[in-house]
Formats: sequence, structure tokens, C-alpha cells
Amino acid sequence: MHLSFWEIDTWFTDVDYAIVGSGIVGLQTALHLRKRFPDSKILVIEKGMLPQGASTKNAGFACFGSISEIVADLEYHSEEEVVSLIEKRWNGLSMLRETLGDEAIDFRNYGGYELFFDGDRNFERCADSIERVNSMLMPIFGRDVFQVVDDGFGFSGTKRQLIYNPLEGQIDTGRAMKALSKKAVSKDIMILNQQKVSRFSDSGNSVEVTFNDITFKTKKLLFATNGFASELLGDDVRPARAQVLITKPIHGLRIKGTFHIEEGFYYFRNIGDRVLFGGARNLDVEGETTTDFGQSDVIQNRLETLLKEVILPGTPFEIEHRWSGIMGMGDKKSPIVRQLSENVYCGVRLGGMGVAIGSLVGKELAELV
Repeated sequence: MHLSFWEIDTWFTDVDYAIVGSGIVGLQTALHLRKRFPDSKILVIEKGMLPQGASTKNAGFACFGSISEIVADLEYHSEEEVVSLIEKRWNGLSMLRETLGDEAIDFRNYGGYELFFDGDRNFERCADSIERVNSMLMPIFGRDVFQVVDDGFGFSGTKRQLIYNPLEGQIDTGRAMKALSKKAVSKDIMILNQQKVSRFSDSGNSVEVTFNDITFKTKKLLFATNGFASELLGDDVRPARAQVLITKPIHGLRIKGTFHIEEGFYYFRNIGDRVLFGGARNLDVEGETTTDFGQSDVIQNRLETLLKEVILPGTPFEIEHRWSGIMGMGDKKSPIVRQLSENVYCGVRLGGMGVAIGSLVGKELAELV
């Protein structure tokens, strides 16, 4: 690519901070760097036309963990670790709402529910744990979070009681990322799309970065690539594809809120009078450990079956659209916010909770510099 003097001078000369990834983490990092360093030159590089990983491809759950997920986490982590992670997710959600405003992200506090299939003994286990979990979370929320309620939605093949969380909400992630991008540009943060970084080298004084045929230097390089970070960190971050579908409008839809099944491996919500449904990654963990976008028959068939038999029994529906996103997972659920070399940093491994924790990770990443 042959650039003009003006292009080189404006975009690629005297760059202070280059950020790879224009999702929630990347743009929040840029905004917090702008607050700390008002006169700096900040460049965000994104390999996709839109944020390529999960920021515009997720289900838009403003949640911090279902009851079954929390109970399962308590088997492998201390109470302090679990509470700390939930607090970070809640603070991240609050930061996103404060940064953009509820109207801009279409935040709706409909509450969240967890369903349990008939014969699933995990319901009794989770119901018996509510008092303990509520007590753990009282310092964060100042109120009880989980309670058992009757099923008022007409689900089939599930227990007649659900576990309800009144603090859970939902957002429009497309609108949220549009608002976040607009805010970044208004703060003189430059965003280059469809540019994949192919090489970088930290000399100790600066970092040389190459994408396409362009090479430039930056004082600091920050990676906010989440599910695509395995090249940086190996097995500490593994990609995890999440497949999603959405129905055409359904007349008289009763479902309103966000819903979890099986420790969050399945999740659905209403978007107006449509149902968005995703998950089933646990059916083929190896096959879904990939950075390739797309769908698989085994997962799509399972989603359609549950939609027909459990979520919308007796209700005609049509699938309008299908897509997938790439999350970043690991053996631990805590994010990785780390300095990799003298001038290179990363904020990755959001554990499927990017909407919740992404803003906080961006702030923490900016504060590392």
C-alpha cells in the first residue's frame, strides 16, 4: 500500500498508544487512556469490518452469573474469589451504563431466570444454596439477589419453578458498540478497520507494528483481542465459539427477560417479540474451540429442538437469522490483564462475560501503562 505523506503523518507518526481490537475492551481502554493522557495520539486497529470477536455478536445479556454457574464455581474457587469476580462483572456493567447511558444501549431491566429440566437434581442443589449465595453477595448489592418463583411463561419439560434474579437486564449490543465507537471518535481516537496485525517487535524503546504492508512505531501496544489471544498467551486463553439464532416476530410472545439453562451453557431472551437463543457449546467442546465463524448441525439442531419442545411449545415460529461469535475462555474465569514485555500489554479472557466485565478490563488495561 502506497501511503501519502499526509496519511503517514496523520495516522502513523508519533503514535503513543496502539490498541489491537475495537470491541468493548479496546474502546474502553482507549477512552481511559485519553482521560489519563489528554494530548496523546491513540490508534485502534481492528481486523474486521466491525468488532470481530464477540462485542457485536453476543446475546446482549447484562448479567453477572446464573445461580447454577455460581454454585458450580464454588466447588473450585473460594467464596472470596467468586465474590470478587461477580463484583467485577457488576462494576463493569455499571461502568458501561454510566459511559453510554441506558437509552443509548437500550438497557432493559426485565430480570433474569434460570430453568431446570424435569428430573434435574441441580434445582434442589441451587435452591438450597440461595441463602448462602445471597449472604455472600449482600455486601455488593445490599439486597437478596436470587429467589424461587413459579413459571409464568409456559415452558415445557422443565420444573414448574424458576430461580429469579431481579437485577439482571439486557442490552442492544449493536447500539452499544455504535455509541462506544462514536464516543471514541469524538475524543479524537482513530479507528482503522479491516486491518490485521501480522507482526510486532518490542525494542524496549518502542514497538514496531506491521499490518498489511504498513509498518509504524508506537510507544505502547495493547492487545484487546479476547478469544483471538491464544497466539499471545497459548493455553491460558482458548477460543470458544458461541452459536446463536433468532426467530421472526412471534405474535403474543409471553417471554420477557433473560433466561439461563445448565450453568449458562444455554441462554435465551426476548428482543421485542422475537426470541434469541444460543449456546449448546458443551455438546461439542472440542469442535467449538475454534476461531472460525459458522454453525454446526449438531448444535443448531439442538437449539431448534429445545426452542420447539421446551421454550415455545405449541407456538409456531420461524428462524430468521443465525450467527456466531468467538469468546475467550481458560481454566480460570478471571480476566488476564497483564504486561507482556517492556511496552506490550493485554486485556483478554473475558470468560463469556464481555458485556459485563469488558469495560472494567479496559480501564484496568489502561491503568497498567
